[in-house]
Amino acid sequence: MYKVSLEGRGDFTEWRDAARAFLSANVAPHEIEWQFQGEETGLFGFEEGNRLPQIDGAASVNVPAAFMPFAQTIICHSDPTRFALLYRLLWCLGKDRALLEFKSDPDVAEARKMEKSVRRDSHKMTAFVRFKEVPLPPDTIGRRRFIAWFEPDHFIVERKAAFFQRRFTDMDWLIVTPKGSARWDGETMQTSRMAAEKPDLSDETDELWRTYYANIFNPARLKIKAMTAEMPKKYWKNLPEADLIPDLILNAERRVLEMGAKAATEPQLFHHRLQAAADSRPVPVLPDADTLEGLKHEAQSCTLCPLHCKATQTVFGEGPANADVMVVGEQPGDFEDLAGRPFVGPAGKVFDQVLGDTGMDRKALYVTNAVKHFKYEARGKKRIHQRPDAGEVQRCRWWLTREIDLIQPKLIVAMGMTALFALTGMKEKLSDVRSMPIPMDGGKMLFATVHPSYLLRIPDEQKKTEEVRRFREDMQAVQRLMETSGETESQVSFGR
Repeated sequence: MYKVSLEGRGDFTEWRDAARAFLSANVAPHEIEWQFQGEETGLFGFEEGNRLPQIDGAASVNVPAAFMPFAQTIICHSDPTRFALLYRLLWCLGKDRALLEFKSDPDVAEARKMEKSVRRDSHKMTAFVRFKEVPLPPDTIGRRRFIAWFEPDHFIVERKAAFFQRRFTDMDWLIVTPKGSARWDGETMQTSRMAAEKPDLSDETDELWRTYYANIFNPARLKIKAMTAEMPKKYWKNLPEADLIPDLILNAERRVLEMGAKAATEPQLFHHRLQAAADSRPVPVLPDADTLEGLKHEAQSCTLCPLHCKATQTVFGEGPANADVMVVGEQPGDFEDLAGRPFVGPAGKVFDQVLGDTGMDRKALYVTNAVKHFKYEARGKKRIHQRPDAGEVQRCRWWLTREIDLIQPKLIVAMGMTALFALTGMKEKLSDVRSMPIPMDGGKMLFATVHPSYLLRIPDEQKKTEEVRRFREDMQAVQRLMETSGETESQVSFGR
């Protein structure tokens, strides 16, 4: 049986060197007894009849990259069993490099608990160290000096010293604890593993801490369990503001009642300045309600159906106010809902590509939707398109009818069954009327085709190619209808 006596105050190197020697000599974990210095004389002690393996300077031990930071954290733990635990893990990693991934392994589970405890202790040190200024001797000019006392559970002073150096590099400071100390003088960082005694600390900042804490304490949001979890009671004795906590908790209910009973008085002084600034702003000139721009402005506050509750915004039509061709889709999608413009998502890209193939200019078309708000079902982070029902289409028909009245297009292209129903009330199959010009009131012509989003949903590539070809032919038919309408000087630009 080998005995190894280590200082055991957070120094990873001493354990690593000993573990490397034993591992190189193929010494099993049960053959080693790890001790703290003081329990055995000398750095490495052994029972009579046993020999300590010789350290081979050339020997090396390969371990997974994750093991090193993991072990360096656990070495800071105060549990004396950590040395044997880490050596058992090291021994087993030689046979299974994926061991640390098995959280059900008892040694891995225990090591994870130790690691979590050290990390939590380190976090609490950064949160609850309170520096107090030490007066300089008379007639002395130099950097300000501060001292702090903290009581960690583990040997974390060396581990966190660099953090305090970076954060308080412009002052000289000393942190003393029962498990070691750290000192920074502006040039050199010094650490000690010797236990320190608590100094007599008090300065003017104690009262500032109390004032600050009393003012941020909200009795209406008091949750004692959450508060003590974040600020455990063991730290209270070294926090000046902790003196106030019992009274603040005791009087929380009374203070909440007082806050609720307190009547409103005069508004804050800045309120009058804000009101005066608001009154001095010029009244915005709203567009004429009988224009397309006025209709668009009015539609932004539409609440005719529940769809406006979840949608980002109203997606109104866009294009020339005197366009000869109006294209009506079904409803805005996810991209359109966010951008506030129709046909800018994947279906819009298909539409633009086909227009380009046929020589039609989108800028000369008025493009809109039968329904102006995006209807969807949330699935995780995605918003899945949902077809609007008949009631939602009928309510939104009011906006579509006014768009048609203002634009007076000669040809209306209905893309999809929802658009066809909104324009005509027809419930026939789209395939029964597709590609067939249908006369409408006022000398207008209706032309029905599929919605570009339908093309994106076809899984079979051969059928998809065929349907894209048919959609392109429909757009070419739209172009011919305009060319043969007798309007040779049409305001719509068609390529030839």
